[in-house]
Amino acid sequence: MRKVVFSKIYIGIILVIMYLPILLIVIYSFNESKISSVWGGFSLKWYEMLRTDRAMHEAIRNSLVLGVLSCCAAAVIGTLGAVGMSRIKLRTKGAVEYISMLPIMIPEIILGMIFMTFFALIGLPFGMTTLVIAHTAFCIPYVYMMVKARLAGMDASLMEAARDLGASPWRVFFDITLPLIAPAVMSGMLLSFAMSLDDVVISIFVTGAKTNTLPIKIYTQMKTGVTPEINALCTIMLAVTFVIVLLSGIIGGRKREEG
Repeated sequence: MRKVVFSKIYIGIILVIMYLPILLIVIYSFNESKISSVWGGFSLKWYEMLRTDRAMHEAIRNSLVLGVLSCCAAAVIGTLGAVGMSRIKLRTKGAVEYISMLPIMIPEIILGMIFMTFFALIGLPFGMTTLVIAHTAFCIPYVYMMVKARLAGMDASLMEAARDLGASPWRVFFDITLPLIAPAVMSGMLLSFAMSLDDVVISIFVTGAKTNTLPIKIYTQMKTGVTPEINALCTIMLAVTFVIVLLSGIIGGRKREEG
C-alpha cells in the first residue's frame, strides 16, 4: 500500500510540474495587466491585439508555409531513401544509414553554422528558400526512421506475389508498398512539421532580413519580457493542437472499429 501511495504522489508531482506552467500561461493570457506576474482582472484585449498584429500574422504564415514545404519535401526524400535502402544490399549500408541520421545528432547551433556557410559559399540569398532547404535537411531523418521501422515489419511476400503476377516495380510501390507505409509517412510528416515549427537556432542562421518565422518572432519579443500577447498566442496554439489530437483520436478509433 505504501508503494501505491508513493507512486500516486510521485505521478501527481510530475503532472503538476509538467502542466502547471501551461495552465498559468492560459490563465495569464486573459490578464488585464501587462505584467504577467500581476493579476489585473479578466480581459480579452491581448487576443484583440494579437488579431490586429500584422507582423505576427506574417510570422505565423511564414512558419506554416515553411513547415508544410519542408515536411512534404522530407516525406518524399525520406520515404524514397528508406524504400531504396531496404531493397539494396551493400557492405557500406550501415555507414550510409548512420550518415543519414547525422542531422539529428549534430547540435543545432553547429548545423546552423554549416548551413549558413554553405549558402554563403554558393551565393544563395538568405530567405524562405534557404529556410526550406535547411529545415528539409534536418527533417528527413524523422521520416526515414519512421518509414524504415514500418518496412522492417512488412511481409516481403506481398511484394513478391505482386511481381510474380506481372506488376511493375512502380505498380508494386504505389499499389502495395505506399498504402502500407502511409501511416508511417504521415507520422514522420507530422513530426517533421512540429520540429520545423519549433525550430529557432537553425532558422536564425539561415533566415533573411525580410523573412521572419513565428519562433524567431517570439524569441526576439521575449528579450524585452514575456507579454500577455505571447501568452494568448501560446493558448491558441495549445487549443489548435488539442483539437487536432482529439480529431486524430476520433478518426483512429473509427478506423479501428471499422477494421
